[in-house]
Amino acid sequence: MKTEQILQNLDIKAVNAMQAQALETATNQNNIILLSPTGSGKTLAFLLPLIQKLAPHKKGVQAVILVPSRELALQIETVFKKMGTPYKINSCYGGHATQTELNNFKTPPTVLVGTPGRVAFHIRENNFNFQQVNSYVLDEFDKALELGFQKDMDFIINSFENISFRMLTSATSLKAIPEFTGIENPAQINFLKQQNTQPKLTFKKVISAPEEKLETVIKLLSKIGQDTVLIFCNHRDAVDRISETLTNKGVANGSFHGGLQQDERERALLKFRNKSSRILITTDLAARGLDIPEIGCVIHYQIPEKEDTYIHRNGRTARMKAKGKVYIMVTTDEDFDFIDQNMPIEDLSGNYKINNKTDFKTIYISAGKKDKVNKVDIVGYLIKIGGLDKEDIGLIEVKDTQAFVAVASSKIKGLIFKLEDKKLKNKKVKIAIAKQ
Repeated sequence: MKTEQILQNLDIKAVNAMQAQALETATNQNNIILLSPTGSGKTLAFLLPLIQKLAPHKKGVQAVILVPSRELALQIETVFKKMGTPYKINSCYGGHATQTELNNFKTPPTVLVGTPGRVAFHIRENNFNFQQVNSYVLDEFDKALELGFQKDMDFIINSFENISFRMLTSATSLKAIPEFTGIENPAQINFLKQQNTQPKLTFKKVISAPEEKLETVIKLLSKIGQDTVLIFCNHRDAVDRISETLTNKGVANGSFHGGLQQDERERALLKFRNKSSRILITTDLAARGLDIPEIGCVIHYQIPEKEDTYIHRNGRTARMKAKGKVYIMVTTDEDFDFIDQNMPIEDLSGNYKINNKTDFKTIYISAGKKDKVNKVDIVGYLIKIGGLDKEDIGLIEVKDTQAFVAVASSKIKGLIFKLEDKKLKNKKVKIAIAKQ
């Protein structure tokens, strides 16, 4: 399949310089290391070369992509499907039943994307023919090492006996390449210091006494107003504390950390993407690799210990050459080498009231892909039966057995009433405002 058609399917006019170099390098190199900042388009940079390595008439798993998080696995799966290739892809990860993945292996995918622990499990159980795998990608490799996946990655890669193409991506420089990767004399594509990939950021310090940080961040959010905000914390309890405080004030927000159920995390990201919520509070789980929209502001509620983590957090805003703001909350006794001591201080002396309004709210529909329901069906349903105008409908995400739709906040109540007991594609469905 031609790259031009894939880009058209993705609604992308052209690859960027980093993606173009990855494509060109892969034509004559089989060991590649790609270094590029968060948000620069690494997913497409490895998927395009990988697709060229696939054999159209060969059955079974030909390529494996290892990622450090389930969200990243799902994101890559979504992008791959949008590319419109004839190849099947499936994702596997912890946190849900293995039976779904076992069912997928009955008709094996050409590409398998997953977290190291779950992929290692399937190899140990011989759930797919891993001897046919001839290509692998280690995406966000530095993050995978940081999270302690080396043992599983070592086992997985050493289970493959016929690898002819290896690609490793990272958002930070690597001091050494572990021997288990099998990568020798790699071609290195380094865009970490490219000027055109550096974000245009404005930095401000926010001074607060330790016992007043929660009150201070609420005041900062009030001053920021309607911009989209990502609040980073070092600890889960801080995430929960901020989220609970905002919820009690009637402010739409989402929380995201490893202690939440998978559906809770997915719903938080979904509402953030579709603008039902403009505030996402998170640990460093969301510092990179996630498909989240352009962020206006990043707030470091707690400063990370490592500078690399600080840089990755900042990289969530000002993506694609846009501008962004970074606020660093510091107490009088905190001192970090990587924080500019002469950074301007944000003035919060005025009276600010937090804005709890959002343009959209999310509705839940109890039908999805397995019910043969798609986005076009939902739009028609909401307009013809629900009485909405096209501009009242925002982002639609259709999953296997359910769908979520952003609807103009002012139309929600009337819509729920109109759709009560109304069928969607001859199927009785439940319509409700999605849970927080």
